[in-house]
Amino acid sequence: MSDHGADHARAVAALRDQYAAVPPGAPVRLAKSTSNLFRFRDDQAGGLDVARLDRVLSVDPRTRTAQVQGMTTYERLVDATLRHGLMPLVVPQLKTITLGGAVAGLGIESSSFRNGLPHESVRELEVMTGDGSIRVVGPDDELFRGFPNSYGTLGYALRLEIELEPVKPYVRLRHVPFGDARQCAEALVAICAERAYRGEPVDFVDGTVFSGGEQYLTLATFADGAPATSDYTGNRIYYRSVQARRTDHLTVRDYLWRWDTDWFWCSRAFGVQHPVVRRLVPKRYLRSDVYRRVVAWDRRHGFSGRLTKAVQEPVIQDVEIPVHRLAEFLDFFHREIGVSPVWLCPVRLRDRSGWPLYPMDPDVLYVNVGFWSTVPLRPDEELGSRNRMIEAEVTRLGGHKSLYSDSYYGEQEFWDNYNGPEYRKLKERYDPAGRLPDLYAKCVLRE
Repeated sequence: MSDHGADHARAVAALRDQYAAVPPGAPVRLAKSTSNLFRFRDDQAGGLDVARLDRVLSVDPRTRTAQVQGMTTYERLVDATLRHGLMPLVVPQLKTITLGGAVAGLGIESSSFRNGLPHESVRELEVMTGDGSIRVVGPDDELFRGFPNSYGTLGYALRLEIELEPVKPYVRLRHVPFGDARQCAEALVAICAERAYRGEPVDFVDGTVFSGGEQYLTLATFADGAPATSDYTGNRIYYRSVQARRTDHLTVRDYLWRWDTDWFWCSRAFGVQHPVVRRLVPKRYLRSDVYRRVVAWDRRHGFSGRLTKAVQEPVIQDVEIPVHRLAEFLDFFHREIGVSPVWLCPVRLRDRSGWPLYPMDPDVLYVNVGFWSTVPLRPDEELGSRNRMIEAEVTRLGGHKSLYSDSYYGEQEFWDNYNGPEYRKLKERYDPAGRLPDLYAKCVLRE
């Protein structure tokens, strides 16, 4: 066994001992230094110490695979793989998303139209299940299939073997404008099917919607060279370049993290997009995890709520909509919710066997629609009303909603959407004593 393998085995044994020491009936959670969830709880202290499970154990350029511990951030993983001219098949947008989090929850990015979701490039998964067992499972195992979208309610990912793909040093971007959502959706269908646009290959696709009459698809392609590269890690702001430029070039690393510096566009809420403030803030603080910690502090203390007269409802969601219903959803969203910009990211399942707790049709191209803001409520509206409206529309259109943020589903509706019978079977088998919360209790009731 290699030194890394021996260290991993000791870290797993220590975590298992910690878990066994938790009294029956006591809540179990992970003590993580970062989080990208937006289900805020008051009981953040304590938890299982997983600090020793945050490393890249190995990268094999020959087989294009990596052995990675579950709490490793994508930032650390990308740094390790790019040294070998490789990257994970899907790199979620934010640096401190962990591998285990992207598999137990869901991740997505602009390579998802050809590579699916992050869990679809996992070859092997080591899990500590709710009953305290350590299980190593592969694609033919029911736990492997049921782990995505389980959010730590069946167990925790300890180690993953993942596929990698080769990269080139640069990425060339084309920002293609569309004045109509239906034309944009039609273009997405053609581009994702052909993996090309106007005779040029396309390796990455995402989009930005600024209004009902202004949307852009960003089509990106690996390149061996670049006439010049842009830098959006300091004073310049990436999402504004989408409107201002038709072509651009980034290093491959800067492309992968193009959204992180300004948390897409959400950094404007902290004032750091103002030119004067921007120059004063050290670059090391222009990161999604810093902004998220500020939001967590504000949620605990209610500071921003005291500054506004209207009640603000957080509307922070990612939803998957079948591409042929995308224009319909955007029409609804502009009319009823009215926040912008909105992110678009096409995705098609890579593995036709499917993933039971997040059922998607492998024959359908979906578009992830991401929106992260607050909406002022009228005096007659209850907190959660806009999110419930979105949930109902997503269900009506045959889509699904990611569960990393607030959810308001009734219990039966929730299990209808997320395959309650299959989940209960897995829960009974891998956490028979119910030491971990169930999915509805965690994601809707915030237990």
